[in-house]
Amino acid sequence: MTESISVPVATVDELRGRLRRQSKLKGRQPDHDAVEQVRASIGAGPHRRDLLIENLHRLNDRFRGLFDRHLVALASEMKLSMAEVFEVATFYHHFDILRGDERPARLTVRVCDGLSCEMAGARDLLQRLPAMLGTDVRVIAAPCVGRCEQAPVAVVGQAPLVHAKAAGVQAAAMGSSSHPMPRDDAAFDAAAVGPAPITRSPGEIAPAYVGYDTYRARGGYRLAAAVAAGRKPLDDVLKAMTDSGLRGLGGAGFPAGRKWSIVRQTDAPRLMAVNIDEGEPGTFKDRTYLERDPHRFLEGMLVAAAVVGTEACYLYLRDEYHGCRAILERELARLQADPPCPLPRIELRRGAGAYICGEESAMIESIEGKRGEPRMRPPYIAQIGLFGRPTLEHNFETLYWVRDIVERGPAWFASFGRQGRKGLRSFSVSGRVREPGVKLAPAGITLQELVDEFCGGMLPGHDLYAYLPGGASGGILPARMADIPLDFDTLQPHGCFIGSAAVIVLSQHDRARDAALNMMRFFEHESCGQCTPCRVGTGKAAQLMTAQRWDHATLEDLNQVMIDASICGLGQAAPNPVRCVQKYFAHEVQ
Repeated sequence: MTESISVPVATVDELRGRLRRQSKLKGRQPDHDAVEQVRASIGAGPHRRDLLIENLHRLNDRFRGLFDRHLVALASEMKLSMAEVFEVATFYHHFDILRGDERPARLTVRVCDGLSCEMAGARDLLQRLPAMLGTDVRVIAAPCVGRCEQAPVAVVGQAPLVHAKAAGVQAAAMGSSSHPMPRDDAAFDAAAVGPAPITRSPGEIAPAYVGYDTYRARGGYRLAAAVAAGRKPLDDVLKAMTDSGLRGLGGAGFPAGRKWSIVRQTDAPRLMAVNIDEGEPGTFKDRTYLERDPHRFLEGMLVAAAVVGTEACYLYLRDEYHGCRAILERELARLQADPPCPLPRIELRRGAGAYICGEESAMIESIEGKRGEPRMRPPYIAQIGLFGRPTLEHNFETLYWVRDIVERGPAWFASFGRQGRKGLRSFSVSGRVREPGVKLAPAGITLQELVDEFCGGMLPGHDLYAYLPGGASGGILPARMADIPLDFDTLQPHGCFIGSAAVIVLSQHDRARDAALNMMRFFEHESCGQCTPCRVGTGKAAQLMTAQRWDHATLEDLNQVMIDASICGLGQAAPNPVRCVQKYFAHEVQ
């Protein structure tokens, strides 16, 4: 006889309750007030995935930080996972994560601790300011903010304070924390006056610039209109760019005309990404030109877009350049309201404080709203770049010279140069010179000539001891090698490279080992962390470099591993200053 088995049957109400519990989303849910605050900040949906970082900026600006409740609401509004939003928000230095009832600081003061600012007294500022400003003001060290010629620099909110003194920072903290808006009626034409010092008054924060009406009145956008209308053949423009010998001025030095040809041959639709991140310590040339003559760059961009056939242009501007962002927003609106020719879609994107995003593929990841981590290559971004499309990537200054090269002819640009080199170079010069700033000089000029002819010589009481020819990653050379031509391919035999032409000059009052340690700490801070050789190697190297006598064998092991196994140029170039000290300044570390 079979024994019957009784199975309890749930009531109707119990079944309904069980279904309600199972239908609820897992994890933390957004509360109503947070959702309303997020919607008020970023607008109604639907929201594009690639605008995640822009939306984080809106919240960070409005609430002086990113509250976790707002991140939950933002994830819900953008239909993203909380993990995805959180990993992006925590990657970038300028986003401040606030948990629960944590209160944001009334004001943040960032003191640059880059090499030029450190030489000018930034450490003293960092020590004195916290006690002077009080507990409601946050004082933090920040990597290079792109004003090395005005060292030391403190950024009070979004307002830079140059040649900063502690009392001045204290006074500024009680006033406006926004960048002043400049006049738009300036007369500025670098090509007409160069070679020459571009800046001689390093105290300027918001110099007058050439606005849209002034630029048009002086012949601006005639070339772009002629190219768009077919009056200027595309092949003629491409030939002028190739014949000029212009190479990418962001650091890599790839021939511009050749890059245009490569991308032009790929399948449409094509895109353009413009790198204005300029995070290399010692570099400020792009900022100098942008805050004085933005439309010359924009016209060069439009010409490049027409020749290559790109349907959209994305401008990636570093977050530290608040004044430049205000100028670009104003002038892009004027350009789009009264276009001289059909325009591609132009989007301005705001960085968030990550040096690694100066690497082209990391920048593309950031434009897509992701963590700025470099991609493995191949494929190269000319083939598969932004949003999976062929992408023309250019540095700001490369595009800045397009109009002048095409209108004046390629021979004009190529006619400049010394010691067998051709073209013009914009050197960002800082450190122990009388007149730091941007110097538009012939390619192939030597450091000694640059200092004597364009910078007014060394500061009183200072003699040339050493110099960095290419920013943090370009190496360090002694004074006895100040006669090497400064250009692409001339410095590599000596363990250095010109990069973005960021020249930092040291005197007998400085030590090369201190400069190298400053740079290695910068690389450690700015490593994206994706690959172990860079993430761990930079930190270990910085520790070893604090010793009075260096452990050369261990340092060289780290150097070789970083060079061989790092994914991108940050880790690959980080050993350059170390090796230069070991080779040229061995007396400092033995």
